[in-house]
Amino acid sequence: MKTRTRSTISYRMLFGLLLSGGLLITTAAASPADGYDLVILNGRVMDPESGLDAKRNVGIKDGKIAAITEQTLSGAETIDASGHVVSPGFVDGHSHVVDMPLGQRLMLRDGVTTSLDLEVGAMPVSKWYDSMEGKSHTNYGASVSMMGARASVFDPGYLDKTSGGTGHDMFSGTVKITPDVWSRIATDAETTRILNLIDEGLKEGGLGVGPPTGYMVDGFTSQEMIGAQKLAGQYGRFIHLHARFSSQIPPTSGILAFQEAIASAGAFGGGVIIAHFTAQSLDDTQATMDYVAELQANGVPVMLEVYPYNFGGAGNGIQADYLEPHNYHKNMGRTYSDIIDVTTGKPLDKATYDKLVKTDPSHGVLFYNATEEDNMKAVANPDVLIGCDCFPMRTSKGFTEDWNTPIEEIRSHPRTAGAHAKVLRLSREGHLSLMSAISKMSYQYAKFLQDNGVEQMAKKGRLQEGMDADITIFDPATVTDNSTLKQVENALPSTGIPYVIVNGKIVVKDSVAQQGVYAGKPIRAAIKN
Repeated sequence: MKTRTRSTISYRMLFGLLLSGGLLITTAAASPADGYDLVILNGRVMDPESGLDAKRNVGIKDGKIAAITEQTLSGAETIDASGHVVSPGFVDGHSHVVDMPLGQRLMLRDGVTTSLDLEVGAMPVSKWYDSMEGKSHTNYGASVSMMGARASVFDPGYLDKTSGGTGHDMFSGTVKITPDVWSRIATDAETTRILNLIDEGLKEGGLGVGPPTGYMVDGFTSQEMIGAQKLAGQYGRFIHLHARFSSQIPPTSGILAFQEAIASAGAFGGGVIIAHFTAQSLDDTQATMDYVAELQANGVPVMLEVYPYNFGGAGNGIQADYLEPHNYHKNMGRTYSDIIDVTTGKPLDKATYDKLVKTDPSHGVLFYNATEEDNMKAVANPDVLIGCDCFPMRTSKGFTEDWNTPIEEIRSHPRTAGAHAKVLRLSREGHLSLMSAISKMSYQYAKFLQDNGVEQMAKKGRLQEGMDADITIFDPATVTDNSTLKQVENALPSTGIPYVIVNGKIVVKDSVAQQGVYAGKPIRAAIKN
């Protein structure tokens, strides 16, 4: 693939560079006849909404897709996409590294142009959006944080200390998330205050509501869940749910946990996205997909989301409710050795588990959940969204968000670097069609958000004239994930995605994420006074 900018250059030099496969970058004004800022030539253009799958040229002007045509185009800068797919930029609704430069670097290399934190979210919403202005390489947005609302009520000083990014604060230690947030049952008065904060966050443009009940099994009440969905319905938005139970055994089955939210959606309206559902449904994965398909057929706005791995990461560390032996062993069919220490890469045993719970309860761990077979059923299902659940990163020295952190030092979940490229690889291996893979990672997520109160998403996830120029260019024959569970490979960037464009600006060029190109714009629901 070659990039060039128009200028005076000899045809002999041009011919030599093309033959050598070299990168040609030159400078000059665009052709007066076309005047595009950027053109993409000779690519296989794929648009999930219209079904277009053909060789086309794309012209970009003022951050928008201005032309898709068989005609030759010229512009100030040109990308020759021969042998590559030109697709809508990937939309990921489940990232915990939206506001972390290193996380953005890895997500860009994985083809993501719009990164949203819908599970944990932000609190206060306005403070978080203000902190992100002009500092993001990707488009960015967040839901209203239920966890942040609880922290605000239970800790009077929380709002003064927080950056607004609940996940960022939790992982960085900027603000201590007290055990009360996870396990305390709110009084009626406290519940009212929590829901008032959610209401305020939705008025400030929070995309939806993030109730991560799986981390607050014993403390999060039905009144809070009902209240969150009622507010989502009132504002025409949605909840992004980490369901209460990770189990395949009654009475705490994953399907029962999904029903808790879906029943409220039926009563009050608003959509529901059920995050990483295989980690909750486990052996009931197929039954869950069948159940949700029936709900969708009856007009209930519920979607399932999954990451393409059968192991997850504990957001609040080894202390997570679902990793307690009485649940993890019995209800999930796992044991201590299925939990992996992020820092060492080694599985735990009873002694190391007990020690970490006692001495370092927020210690980062990975853990096996669904079987590989059940997870693959979900990934291949054309109606299931892809969300990376991108995991914050550590080194041997602790939490890091520095863009320039050496890759080999990063300790994280491989999904942070490789989730989207892995889906493309799985498509090449025959598990799902390429168009379906692209659609699950772009159009379908954008369409659900558009239909549930996020109007900006009507211009995302499509490769059509008039849409935002968020574009991912990849080689279908070579694109792959490289991140693994091995210590030095936790965050190896995806390859085969040489160009990523956000709002018309190149943010990945020749497979290098461009530091300091802050092309991202806020994705924010309507602000109400």
